[in-house]
Amino acid sequence: MISTGGTARALAEAKIPVREVSEFTGFPEIMDGRVKTLHPKIHGGLLYLRGNRQHEEEAEANGILPIDLVVVNLYPFVQTISKEGVTLAEAIEQIDIGGPSMIRSASKNYHSVTIVTDPADYASVCEEMDNHDGETSLPFRERLAVKAFSCTSLYDHAIASYLNHECEPTRAFTLSLPLAQRLRYGENPHQCANLFGHFSDYFDKFHGKELSYNNILDITAATDLIAEFSKPTVAILKHTNPCGVGSDPDLREAWEKAFVTDKQAPFGGIIIVNQPVTLALAKAIAEIFSEVIIAPEFDADARSLLQRKKNLRLLRVLKFPGAPIQEIRSVIGGVLVQEKDLTGVKELEQKVVTTRPPSKTEMEAMEFAWKIVKHVKSNAIVYAHKDRTLGIGAGQMSRVDSSRIAVWKAQEAGLSLAGSAVASDAFFPFADGLTAAADAGATSAIQPGGSVRDEEVIQAANERQMTMIFTGVRHFKH
Repeated sequence: MISTGGTARALAEAKIPVREVSEFTGFPEIMDGRVKTLHPKIHGGLLYLRGNRQHEEEAEANGILPIDLVVVNLYPFVQTISKEGVTLAEAIEQIDIGGPSMIRSASKNYHSVTIVTDPADYASVCEEMDNHDGETSLPFRERLAVKAFSCTSLYDHAIASYLNHECEPTRAFTLSLPLAQRLRYGENPHQCANLFGHFSDYFDKFHGKELSYNNILDITAATDLIAEFSKPTVAILKHTNPCGVGSDPDLREAWEKAFVTDKQAPFGGIIIVNQPVTLALAKAIAEIFSEVIIAPEFDADARSLLQRKKNLRLLRVLKFPGAPIQEIRSVIGGVLVQEKDLTGVKELEQKVVTTRPPSKTEMEAMEFAWKIVKHVKSNAIVYAHKDRTLGIGAGQMSRVDSSRIAVWKAQEAGLSLAGSAVASDAFFPFADGLTAAADAGATSAIQPGGSVRDEEVIQAANERQMTMIFTGVRHFKH
């Protein structure tokens, strides 16, 4: 058994015979441990081809012994850069050199060498050796070699991504993520699908069936939306679009505000809460069929009630993803990569362009609507009060049609739009969209502005005594 300093000491303390690498190579660890395993006696022992006469003669002539099993745990680079306030110099010191080199040498020669990079495989390695008189089988070594190359690929990608962010951007984009879960199918049953990455770092699914492809998309959309709110808030989503959102110190009331926006669409939807789920809230939610409920925590009584529903998935939010986050979408011949739309209400220009300024209540309503419209598929229109949605129009080719749908939804729910705020994810290209909103009862409007007909739209607002804000920010969501 050959080992470097810390591991060698641990083995010696456990009364397991071990030789320090420096003793084995006859060369000391130097440069603060930066150079210790980069030696011909290490890599020669890993790489020479057993049964190759020339290789074996050269190994014997140079005092190189065969190394048949390599166990490597790489320096904790990812854990280091995840710490708040870590410096570039500290990160660089956690870039492992000898470890990946040994992994690659051993993996290249997997016909003779067993490489282990994951502690989860320790038990299976022991079992394999027990079943093969201290050896391992070729298929087993091959499987571990593939896993090892994936390990170094992920490691190098983490380093490249970090340095790419800290230093000068590169001219290439690479992505390497571990397989997290094989999904039953994709968007539809005839489509195969897998989940890659670290989704489980952010959520703990403690009840219900396995998550589906569509569940995961909806959970991501729901998490992005709820992150906009600091006040106690409940949001209901379906097919990544919000059906209704409500804020209230009493979560039961927040639910009612969200649910009443659209009582049909939430069937089989996703519910997310930014506060622990109470029993009162759980009782209200339990009255309808939902796919997933997401919250930072669930009170014991609420958990007990909801777990009676076998098909309901319950997820705890372990942590919210930090910014900035890239969004990646496949396209013909490649991928599109963009920064996530993280612009919040407080960063808005909030330029009042009408004669009448907004009241405090109107301003709060516009801000609430603006938080929602950002997460609705374009073309998007949202009517809202300061603490609830009233009507949502999503994904229409015409902005006027989106507005009509939002108004119709409110009418179907028996909600009045009198005194409401209307938010549009992009500018009103003509005055007709704003006129329709005013006719529906809206007294305030928030939109990016930037149309060649802005003056016509402003004039239409003034004629109807509406107040309007230009944000200077567009929120298209394709």
